[in-house]
Amino acid sequence: MHSANLLVCEDDPRVAKLLEDALSGEGYQVRVTGTMAATKDLLKTWMPDLVLLDIILPESNTAGWELLRYIRRQSSVPVILVSALSRADDRVRGLRAGADDFISKPFHLDEVLARVEAILRRTKPTTGGLQLSIDDLRKEVNISGRTISLSPKEYKLLKLLASSPGRVFTTNEILQALWPDSQYATAQDVQKYVYLLRGKLELDPQKPNLVLTVRGFGYRLGV
Repeated sequence: MHSANLLVCEDDPRVAKLLEDALSGEGYQVRVTGTMAATKDLLKTWMPDLVLLDIILPESNTAGWELLRYIRRQSSVPVILVSALSRADDRVRGLRAGADDFISKPFHLDEVLARVEAILRRTKPTTGGLQLSIDDLRKEVNISGRTISLSPKEYKLLKLLASSPGRVFTTNEILQALWPDSQYATAQDVQKYVYLLRGKLELDPQKPNLVLTVRGFGYRLGV
C-alpha cells in the first residue's frame, strides 16, 4: 500500500472516477478536479506528490498545456499527462514543457498504476538514508518513525524543499512560496524558519544533514 498524495485533473467524470477508485485502492490519497480554474485554486493551498493531468480541459484545448506551465512555475512535483492526444509531437511537446511521463487514452489501469509507482519511487526523498514521509492531508511529518510537529510556515517550507529533493531553492523562491502576498518578508524571515525547522528535524541542528545551506545560492533538502 502507498501513502502519497495524488491529484487527478480530468474533466470526464467516468475517467476521473475510474482513476480515483484505482489509485485509492492502492492506498493513495486522491483529490480530483475537472477544470484548470479549480486546479489552480486547489494548488494555492495544497501541493500533491504527483499530478495526473488531462491536456484537454473545459476551458479550452490548450488549458492543459497552460496548467502544466503553471504547475512548473510553482513546483517540481511530477506530472503525468493523460490524454487522447497520442501523436509523437504531442508527447514531445509535453515532455519538453516539463511533464515526467505521457499516457495515451484509452489506457490500461495497470499501466497507470505502474507508472505512478515508478515515478514516485524515483522522486521520493531519502534525506541521507533517513525516510521522510509527508502526509499532506493530515499535515503530519514523519522521519524514520519519528512524528514531528511543525508550524504552518515550517511545514510549508519543508514541503517546498521536499517537492524537489537536492534542488537548491533560492531565498526569493522561498519568500514567494511562504509569503506570496507580503511586501515585508525578508531574507531574515527565511533564515528564521530554516533555523526553526532544523531545530525540529535535525539530530544536531548545528551540523544539519536534512535542511542544507548552499552558500550564496539558497537551501536544499539533503538526499
